[in-house]
Amino acid sequence: MSSSIPRSAAVAAVVSAALAAGLLGGATASADEATAGVAAGTVRIHDIQGTTRVSPLVGKPVAGVTGIVTGVRTYGSRGFWIQDPQADDNAATSEGIFVFTSSVPTVAVGDSVSVNGTVTEYVPGGLTSGNQSLTQISKPVVTVLSKGNPVPAPVIVSAGSVPDAYAPAGDPAAGGSINGLTLDPEAYALDYYESLEGTNVRIGSSRVVGATDPYSELWVTVKPFENDNERGGTVYGSYDAQNTGRLQIQQLAPVSQHPFPKANVGDWLAGPTEGPLDFNQFGGYTLVANTLGEHVDLGLEREVTERQHKNELAVATYNVENLDPSDPQEKFDALAKAVVENLASPDIVALEEIQDDNGAKNDGTVTAGETLKKFTAAIVAAGGPAYQWRSIDPQNGKDGGEPGGNIRQVFLFNPARVSFVDRAGGDATTPTAVTGTKGDAHLTLSPGRVDPANTAWENSRKPLAGEFRFRGRTVIVVANHLTSKGGDESIVSHHQPPNRSSEAKRLLQAQAVNAFVKEIEAVDKQADVLVVGDMNDFEFSGTTQAMTEGGALYPAISSLPESERYSYVYQGNSQVLDQILTSPGVHHFEYDSVHINAEFADQNSDHDPQVLRFRP
Repeated sequence: MSSSIPRSAAVAAVVSAALAAGLLGGATASADEATAGVAAGTVRIHDIQGTTRVSPLVGKPVAGVTGIVTGVRTYGSRGFWIQDPQADDNAATSEGIFVFTSSVPTVAVGDSVSVNGTVTEYVPGGLTSGNQSLTQISKPVVTVLSKGNPVPAPVIVSAGSVPDAYAPAGDPAAGGSINGLTLDPEAYALDYYESLEGTNVRIGSSRVVGATDPYSELWVTVKPFENDNERGGTVYGSYDAQNTGRLQIQQLAPVSQHPFPKANVGDWLAGPTEGPLDFNQFGGYTLVANTLGEHVDLGLEREVTERQHKNELAVATYNVENLDPSDPQEKFDALAKAVVENLASPDIVALEEIQDDNGAKNDGTVTAGETLKKFTAAIVAAGGPAYQWRSIDPQNGKDGGEPGGNIRQVFLFNPARVSFVDRAGGDATTPTAVTGTKGDAHLTLSPGRVDPANTAWENSRKPLAGEFRFRGRTVIVVANHLTSKGGDESIVSHHQPPNRSSEAKRLLQAQAVNAFVKEIEAVDKQADVLVVGDMNDFEFSGTTQAMTEGGALYPAISSLPESERYSYVYQGNSQVLDQILTSPGVHHFEYDSVHINAEFADQNSDHDPQVLRFRP
């Protein structure tokens, strides 16, 4: 978040030069435009902000820029916001701007000031992030003209003021950038928010759609009926449904002086929340509050799934977020309690992000027996079954994730309910294959890795396949943890649509899994196959389409009502990352995305587990 990332004037200057040169698709000011009004006292804030995302005065000195201080930030990115109380008649030009001081500002809210400095464009996250830039005045010399002035009246941001369309299409001639496009704040939400960059804004009572995170920030929506669900979230259902009412909320007061509310999804901030509108790397447009609404706790409860019937096989997938023996016992106990109580002790649990026996210490250790002993013991202590486990240790440093952690997928299974078919020979580099006679498919190695030499899995987790027997029927489960979305541009990118570079690798991974499942189904078209795990992609994505190609699999989460399709909450969007997909042989099933983590400020993992029950 912006309040935790210091900026430097040198970085801002480099970014400004890059923008002026058009490296981010920004509008390049003409010589006349860039020098016009530079004389002291003739430049107003709206002249600096201009009608596009990039200032027409970027890189130029300005003098005598006047305004009223509306907010002061004394930590992180230190500086203050000023606003011109005499607005122009152009809705596209903001009347507020951030003054970056680097040191603790000496001004106060209500001061009337005159600022000399250099206009810069700061890109949170750096030039390669794709983020929009923040127009600011750097290297300022500040003169306080008077004190105790009224702060300009806030602009009211509401359901009626924010357009339903999210962003204009990027300019093909500028590489898909929207930087050079004239803002149309009545047509597009991103343009609307940009037209208020640095301006004092206010929202009324608003529902929380993203729980408080460790950095003291949360997300609300000013559009309470926008893709809402019964638990209070805002569901992300397609690339064209960006949920324009979402806003990140931070506060200007340090938490040591004013504790930030610990809110869950569905709670409310009641009454006005008011402050300058900022832009940061980890959330885009952010209301940095001088006045914060009162937290109203509506008591969101963690879900509990149904217990499987005697003849039903219950299979779950759960990302346990880098679990290793150095984690506090409380984390093991909480995760174990969730397996027993919230997931009703599934017969098979595919775990993602089980780390090796010394966690992130990078000393060549790849075994995870101690991690799994500690976890399965905690499950027994919580009243659950004595799960056994099967997995394959990765090669050191070859599967991505936290350096030294060597995360992998693991099968837990309840031997009192289901048996594991062990076929020796599987290791980190040896692929399992499909064998058997027509109508009776099996794995050559169990557990075994799926196509581990495929370059699609380079520096990523390889799928783990296992063969199980339940009530005389073979069930094959493939546990996955596809490559992350790291490197993708945010939905607030200056490229519209944003570049989602990580999809290329997940597409290849999904194709490899799809091909393996088709091999099973070629032997037995009625085989019971479940492909489970953290897919790091949406149910409507190209990744899922590749996984299901040719009818080989069905994304079981699509059986739920659209408002219930999510396993993760990111920037106020409730969305799907974790999935269980079924083969055509799995005719009837019950599916549950069990919401116990993603919507809560207190999390044992950032993912919600998924459970599927069926009769093989």
